[in-house]
Amino acid sequence: MANKPAAPIGPYTPAVRAGDWVIVSGQLGIKDGALVPGGVAGQTAQAVVNLKARLKEMGLSIHDVAKTLCFLADMDTFATFNEAYVAGFDGARPARSTIGVAALPFGGAVEIEAWAFKPVAAKAGPKKTAKKAVKKTVKKAVKKAAPKKAVKKAVKKAAPKKTGTKKSGRKK
Repeated sequence: MANKPAAPIGPYTPAVRAGDWVIVSGQLGIKDGALVPGGVAGQTAQAVVNLKARLKEMGLSIHDVAKTLCFLADMDTFATFNEAYVAGFDGARPARSTIGVAALPFGGAVEIEAWAFKPVAAKAGPKKTAKKAVKKTVKKAVKKAAPKKAVKKAVKKAAPKKTGTKKSGRKK
């Protein structure tokens, strides 16, 4: 069963799209409303699971992450954090900053924020858009155009008049 991301614990949006970027707010090692056991290793693993769930909600994966900002309540746990982080990121290696902080919400040991890049899919490229616009304009013009009979009549009127002196190379 897929992990359902925890509800936000404050007045913020868990993930936001800004053009081609998706920014995921800091994820803690929380599951079912409580910090998971296992200290920094367990919390890092769960924070990554939560991060993946937030990315999935936005149509992205961990491999779309370009940058993470990580916070540790104890920099002495950096090596343990690194092991769990590497294991959770499935081979992805985004740029990363790790900062030691005095404390984290809920007494957490680790928090991970991510910036992911995935261009917004264009509905139609510039050429397709231009072609569609031209087709649409032509269709409108054709609909507004005079009926075929009127066009034929106008063409006949505009055509040069035939004269009785016709020279042709045909035999009669």
